[in-house]
Amino acid sequence: MIRALPLCLAGCLLASSAWADLELTFPGPATETFSEVEPFASYKLPVGPYADGFVQTLVAEGQQITRAWRIAIDVGTSLLVMDNLRQQLEASGFELLYECTTEICGGFDFRFTTDVLPEPVMHVDLGDFRYLAAQRLGGAVPEYISLFVSRGSDTAFVQMILVGSPEATSVTAQSGEADEQLPPVVPNVVAGSVIEALLRDGHAVLDDLQFETGSSALGEGAFQSLSDLSEYLKANPEFRIALVGHTDAEGSLQGNVSLSRKRAQSVAVRLVKKFDIPSKQIEAEGVGYLAPRANNLTETGRTQNRRVEVIITSTQE
Repeated sequence: MIRALPLCLAGCLLASSAWADLELTFPGPATETFSEVEPFASYKLPVGPYADGFVQTLVAEGQQITRAWRIAIDVGTSLLVMDNLRQQLEASGFELLYECTTEICGGFDFRFTTDVLPEPVMHVDLGDFRYLAAQRLGGAVPEYISLFVSRGSDTAFVQMILVGSPEATSVTAQSGEADEQLPPVVPNVVAGSVIEALLRDGHAVLDDLQFETGSSALGEGAFQSLSDLSEYLKANPEFRIALVGHTDAEGSLQGNVSLSRKRAQSVAVRLVKKFDIPSKQIEAEGVGYLAPRANNLTETGRTQNRRVEVIITSTQE
């Protein structure tokens, strides 16, 4: 749940801002993975951590620029990437509103109750991400910006959302070196398997799992998805995953979140006890009916929504 404090950017169609365009320079070759401009949008800008079931936000209204980049970076941490970008924002006149790291932000709950682009255009390591919100005042219209930064093994991921006047700031991003396209990962896995989907999209549904009706108890079947997943995790001990439980929309949110979390935990226990996967490679959470993949008004849709997904959270020790 996101609790918003209303902040209407009145006069968003006034004369252009006195501020110059925002220029960002990344610490390595950058590939833009997403770019979208909405002429008028309402963005709930997080300005506090996830706590007591909600994230405190400010509602910024105006033109919204959403962009994401993947940056080739051999050394450095998410902290170094964020520090570099923060300094550039401050040099451009932005003032910090809120900044947090993974645990302080609220971890899983913060990431999944804020606006984050999906894999593969934006990857968020649930064990290593950083968030920043800032404002720039003094022009005809205030401007608000948020940054998400996370790391892969040799790649940094950055998401930026900027809200302000249509006549105000545009964003220019450049690499420390000439931009280059990163070569795609071509995994040696079986076509159509859960691992192929996981490495291609960053997440995959474990479609063959079966639970007793209304129960978190995982059936005793020989589930191919878990066999494939365990083999890959054993061969790649640097991989970390999250199991995320989902339900249909019948019943209360609180009850469904609890059930979905317990089902994800049941899958984690099976991987640890039956397949000998180290528990440090797995985390389990549940989001109830908050992320449906089909219409809850039909039985077919409700069946599709009752699922456990696996997502990659890290490829680092």
